[in-house]
Order: sequence, then structure tokens, then C-alpha cells
Amino acid sequence: MPTTTEEGPHHRTGHPPGATPVETPLLLPLLRASHPVPAAAVTGLTALLASALGLGAAAGLEAVAAVAAGQLSVGWCNDRVDLRRDRAAGRRDKPLAVGALRPGVVGTAAFVALLACVPLSLTCGLLAGSVHLGCVAAAWAYNLWLKRTVLSWLPYTVAFGLLPAFLTLALPGRPWPPWWLTAAAALLATSAHFANVLPDIEDDLAGGVRGLPQRLGRRASTAWAAVTAFASCVVLAVGPTGSVPLSGGVLIGTTLVLCLISVAGPPALSGGRLPFAAIMAMAGADAVLLVLAGGTHPAGPLWP
Repeated sequence: MPTTTEEGPHHRTGHPPGATPVETPLLLPLLRASHPVPAAAVTGLTALLASALGLGAAAGLEAVAAVAAGQLSVGWCNDRVDLRRDRAAGRRDKPLAVGALRPGVVGTAAFVALLACVPLSLTCGLLAGSVHLGCVAAAWAYNLWLKRTVLSWLPYTVAFGLLPAFLTLALPGRPWPPWWLTAAAALLATSAHFANVLPDIEDDLAGGVRGLPQRLGRRASTAWAAVTAFASCVVLAVGPTGSVPLSGGVLIGTTLVLCLISVAGPPALSGGRLPFAAIMAMAGADAVLLVLAGGTHPAGPLWP
């Protein structure tokens, strides 16, 4: 007798009821199921931050590989956990939901990537590696449980807030990062959580996902995303020296305008993609400021 989890023949084939099996190469749908855009963004940000902090080429490559493996595991875990909800929502952009992949393939890929993440993280040092594995554990906790609770923001804030520590603890002397770098990363991650929900907030509510952004609603979540992104930019600009350089002032002004557009834009646009696009632009401005800050301190990157 079929069980209540992924019943009947469609569990064995990986195709939803009524779907026509389509033979496709495995690699492409598996890549799409890994959430490649956010995974690439986080991995790229890690590479930039490692360079700005003065991590050597070899150590930087080890750190980037560890983060890439962790991000792949988190992305595959997310799609596997959300399989039923994505099918119910008719998500044609999800390979699992349309039957292009078997659930077991994605689950196996998630665990293989997670297992690879362990030695890759620990090659950066026991303390640094432990911090990164804690970040990955927070992301898995989000997928498996916290995503549906009022604490949905917490894994983002903790995991990305600790990302600079993972990199600085891989430096000689194992230093902890300055407070402002940790705070800026945590604020930016909190913003990303609220912004990431905006395009799918109605589908999430219909599927029973009630994290903090879904409980607050679109307008309040847009405001939280914009304000925390702006706060992250201010901390990055002021933190290193206690004053605002010209480049930092320009980016603070830019992000302030984007923040106002997101929060106080015309009602006709508030339900569209304008707030999401503005907040993503603010996140990009933060990344630019981070790189500029590293380039202005060659003798002691990003340190006051």
C-alpha cells in the first residue's frame, strides 16, 4: 500500500500526477534545483570579501569552495522540502515540481554536497570551519523548520552575520572581524530574507508558509527589507574609520533614494517588482561599497 509521502507511481518516477515524463539531461535540471542565482551571489560575495580581507589565493579558494558546497546543499534541500508546496502552486520553474528530477536524486545531491562541505570548511581551520558549518546548519534549520515560523529571519541574520568571521578566522592569527563588518553582513542578510519573499508572498501564504515576512504582509516586509539594506550600507560606510568617505557618502545617498522608492513608491507599483528591484539594487550598492572599502586599505584591508 502506498504511504502518505509521495504516494503511488509518481513517487517512483518523480513526475507529478498527469505529467508526461520528459527525458532531459540530469545536470541542467539539477543545477536549476540548486537555486543557482542566490548560490552564485553568496559564493561571489564570499570571494570578494575574502579578497578584501586579504585572504591569500589558496586560502580564499578553499573558503569559496566550502561556501559553494554549502550553498548547493542548502538549495537542493530547499527544493526537496518544498516539493509538495511547489507542485500545489504550479511552479513550472521548479524541476522537481514538473517532474524533470526524481526527489531521491535531489535529496542525495543535498546530502553529498553537505558531506563535501565538512572537510572543505575544516581545511580553513578548525575554528573557522566550525563557524561555517554552524552557518550551514542554520540554513538547513531554516529549510526544515524555521521558514514557517516567526523566527524565519534568524537563520539569515546569524549565518550571514558570521560569514565574515569564517573568513577572518582563516587569516593568520585567527582574528575575529570588526563589529561593523559583522553588523553590516547581518543587516544585509535580514534585508535579503524580507526581499526574497516579496515575489512569492501570496503563494507562500496559500501554501501555509507563515514566516515573519508573510505575517507582516507585503508593505511592511518591503519596508523592513529597504530599511535594513540602507542600515547595512550606513554601517559599511561609517564603520571602518568612524567618518564617511566621499564614495561612501555617494552610495549612502543612492541607497537612501532606493529605500524611499521602495517604502513610499506609488501604490500602483508597490504590488509589482519595483520594490524588489530597488532592494536588490541596494544590496548591489552594499557589495560595491565593500569592495571600495577593501581597496582603500591595502595595508590593512577593511580594518580601522
